[in-house]
Amino acid sequence: MTETNRPAAAVTAGEDEPDLLRDQFRQLTRYRRILLGGIGVGLVGGAWLGITSADTYVASSDVVLRAPALNPFDANGSSPDKLINIGSERQAALGNEVAKNAAKDLGLADDELGALRRGLQVTNPPQTLVLRFTYTASSPQQAAKRANAMTEAYLKNRQASYEAQRDNMVKAKKKQVAPIAERIEDLNKEISRTPDGPGRDTLYTQKAEAASTKGSIDGDIQKLGSLDMSPGRITNTATPPKAPDGPGLIMSLLIGGAVGLAIGLLAAWVRLVFDPAPRSDGDVARALRAPVLGNLPRDRTGGGPLLAAGEADPRLAEEYRSVAFRLAYDARFADRRRLLVVAPRGSSETAAAVAVNLAASFAETGKDVLMIEADLRTPVLASQLRTDTGARPRWSSQMSGGAETEWPDGRQLVVDAGESGSFDLIPGESVRNVARALTSQRASRLISEADSPNSTVVVLAPPVLSYADALALVDRVDGVLVVCAPRAVHRTDLVRIRELISGAGGTVLGAVLHSALPADKKGGRKGGKGAGRHPEPPAPAPAPPRRQHVPPPSAADREREQVRNAERVPDPTQHIPGDGSDTVALRMVRPGER
Repeated sequence: MTETNRPAAAVTAGEDEPDLLRDQFRQLTRYRRILLGGIGVGLVGGAWLGITSADTYVASSDVVLRAPALNPFDANGSSPDKLINIGSERQAALGNEVAKNAAKDLGLADDELGALRRGLQVTNPPQTLVLRFTYTASSPQQAAKRANAMTEAYLKNRQASYEAQRDNMVKAKKKQVAPIAERIEDLNKEISRTPDGPGRDTLYTQKAEAASTKGSIDGDIQKLGSLDMSPGRITNTATPPKAPDGPGLIMSLLIGGAVGLAIGLLAAWVRLVFDPAPRSDGDVARALRAPVLGNLPRDRTGGGPLLAAGEADPRLAEEYRSVAFRLAYDARFADRRRLLVVAPRGSSETAAAVAVNLAASFAETGKDVLMIEADLRTPVLASQLRTDTGARPRWSSQMSGGAETEWPDGRQLVVDAGESGSFDLIPGESVRNVARALTSQRASRLISEADSPNSTVVVLAPPVLSYADALALVDRVDGVLVVCAPRAVHRTDLVRIRELISGAGGTVLGAVLHSALPADKKGGRKGGKGAGRHPEPPAPAPAPPRRQHVPPPSAADREREQVRNAERVPDPTQHIPGDGSDTVALRMVRPGER
């Protein structure tokens, strides 16, 4: 299998990851409103930060904590500093008691205690016994003064706590010594009354034990009294800052803009993830597993006929020629050249324009083109072409076989595409049983005309997700062309179209994308009546009444009709085919006259 004939699924599976990332980034940049909104929010936040921090001053002081020790230079024992819980000390520094002591030193009232605590921040540098007191105030002197006051209040509170704990321990030890001293006094009295002998020796032993216990307790009391109760030392005294805190207005705006851009990209990515519509040609190609053959340019001319040839802006006609050229060299289509054109859902008028212009493009290459309007529910193609040209063809009531009342009934038109040439059109007609008409032998014979040399058949079907009519024709054509607006269809719809066509035995050759034009207040296209290349009326036109079978006209009736036609005065405003204009002319031919 060559590279050009390789299935689209294999090509999609082999895409490089950088290409997918670039495609996704391009899709993110399409959400300009979200990105601009994120940047705007970031700039507003940066401006607020820059303005609020312009009159804010920060001063800090550092304290190294230590635990009470008898001999801090003794390296043989364990360090008392290991007994310090730095987290608990940080919470104590932020406590209410420290703030009360600082408020007394600063001469603040009780109702200012809350404001005093809100300006304080206590941190601990990692792997240290240092507490950093940082205070934020509206003036540099106030920030330094309150930082030092809070630091000193914390040290005083910590020292008072240690001293109170030591006094309690000394008091407890003294309570233990009192009964022992009384016991010694009692033993001394008893020894003085006891004669020498074993009993006196026993009393001496008891006295020695009591004296030893009392001496040990007295030693503990002496040690507690000789402890160094210093809670710590200040290593950095707060000084008034020379500049306000914060990055400044310009830096705040830059930081806010960068953060806002990141927020906007994140929001755009979330929007992209949950957006059901395809955002690029790659999304459409991956959903259909078929290439995008063309992108129709946005209509800027304010209106025009279905046929794009001869318009002032040649881009649309050239795009149709490009699509036809790519289809002509597709191996799956070039053998028998049967093409089915469908839309996903809704109105199929854009698909009708694509089918008409592809037929004209194939005719321009010298092929015998037959276009079949298989939309038997709302057939409007012939009337639209007649409206575009201004021609008023007289419909022939003659039918091949004389008894055909169901579509196709033998009517055939020739569409003059100007410089592109002409192609035949089998117009659609409302029928009672659409499925029977589409699967009839007469419809199959029409599609099989592509078997003739140098022939091409283009079939226009209703939207494939609205009706099952297109699926009845899939197995009789060589490929399906999907015409859709990316913003008007979901990726799941495209996947379902591919699955339906594959399940019916067909192949999706590709897709043609167009931009859905916004509707005016009345529900139509912008520009009024006739504006837009593919007009969308606010409501579908009512189906023409079903024709009743009538007997062939007699010779006298035909003669009277010819006389009336000869006496009819032509309308000077009516378009005359062949006058060099850009409109499309229709010519009626009888069955078998091709």
